Amino acid sequence: MDEITWEEPFCGEGASCFRLGTDPAGNAYIAIAGAEDAYLTDTREALRSLILEIKAGKADHLL
Repeated sequence: MDEITWEEPFCGEGASCFRLGTDPAGNAYIAIAGAEDAYLTDTREALRSLILEIKAGKADHLL
């Protein structure tokens, strides 16, 4: 497997911190900070779509 380059954690108030990562093969990763070995993976395009949908408010009902 290619090496994952993790971004700095995204943390909410009193919540778990999430990390996003990518690898040179075009894969994207999401994990809880400190548990990067148990990640969810898909393509960078899928991660891009997820982020855009969240920014558009389509996950607001989860807040």
